[in-house]
Amino acid sequence: MSRTVLVGASAGGLATAEALRRAGHQGEITLVGDEPHLPYDRPPLSKQILKGEWEPDRLALRGRADIDALRLDLRLGAKATGLDMAARTLLLADGARLPYESLVVATGVRARPLPGTEQVAGVHTLRTLTDALALKARLGAGRRLVIVGAGFLGAEVAAVARGLGVDVTLLEADAVPMTQAVGEEPGWFLAQLHRDHGVRLRTGAAVSEVLSVGGEVAGVALADGSEMPADDVLVAIGSLPNTEWLAGSGLALDGGLVCDEFSAAAPGVYGVGDVACWHNPLFGTKMRVEHRTNAGEQALTVAHNLLNPDEPRPFAPVPYFWSDQYDTRVQAYGYLRDHDEALVLESDVTARQLLVAYRRGDRLTGVLAMGKSPKILRAWRALIASGAAWEAAVTDTAAA
Repeated sequence: MSRTVLVGASAGGLATAEALRRAGHQGEITLVGDEPHLPYDRPPLSKQILKGEWEPDRLALRGRADIDALRLDLRLGAKATGLDMAARTLLLADGARLPYESLVVATGVRARPLPGTEQVAGVHTLRTLTDALALKARLGAGRRLVIVGAGFLGAEVAAVARGLGVDVTLLEADAVPMTQAVGEEPGWFLAQLHRDHGVRLRTGAAVSEVLSVGGEVAGVALADGSEMPADDVLVAIGSLPNTEWLAGSGLALDGGLVCDEFSAAAPGVYGVGDVACWHNPLFGTKMRVEHRTNAGEQALTVAHNLLNPDEPRPFAPVPYFWSDQYDTRVQAYGYLRDHDEALVLESDVTARQLLVAYRRGDRLTGVLAMGKSPKILRAWRALIASGAAWEAAVTDTAAA
């Protein structure tokens, strides 16, 4: 490979570059990123950065010396605008054309906006460092924050904001937060956690309009006619894969960049991280996982497959994610979406402890826990990785 181009200078793109160099790859590696910053970690944006515990320079995934040691052709502040598959050329917004022999798409996702709010001051999304710093500057005791969307991002920000003395209203369209993703019991459990900390949680809440006065946000109007006053509004209603620049390229795009079990989208083209929708043979389904751990693991597999095209490895992980809310850590292994059953094995809201196992067909496919030891979770992860049958897994007292 005389030139490998990695599009996306975040965790997945950087991890791919590092894995290639560790494996002895001496060819040219170009790393393209649309932000001006060196690769940085995103999970702390909704936690340590908003709390004011970290300064932005602590987010860096690697220092300048480590980046330089990778001998990268680093193109920061450069936005990819198109791909010519026949000519094996990447097109950039500044007019540059980068030829490649191998291409890795790691362009991630962006926050899904609330239509009609783009020009209203005080309406925020949270995906980049710039987003986090803008929201942080507005949070303080006595301020009023309305969060539209009670998924993990909205819930994390609600927890941080309450710790800063902010008056928080959390709006969720479903009857129970996060039901589609993790099931009703975890959603109810987290809803109670936030109510116990003084968050006003409104479920079944459909937003009809973001209210503004003189171009500044003033509140949120709901479909039932009620209004929530606000100094700031955070829109946390999900994300969109950054694949528009690939339109017309010939690559399959369906809820992300469609890849096979080897994370390949086409000969010499691979997907890594949040943007990749790949077939996971461990679960027999395609999935797109927006979690930091997954990006790093997928990068290792893609680097191997780039260097060993005759001996590719399938990417078949047990996905992992975690979320800190107040003094409670939520952790999960496996594939929780599209489950047929979410079995509650333990639930104690007073002690902040919860354990839920997930079934798809006749297999154990996931586990979610709050307030449980990592040792217990590792036992469950091993069962999921082995393809354990459901009945045997949930009656295994050692795992429970």
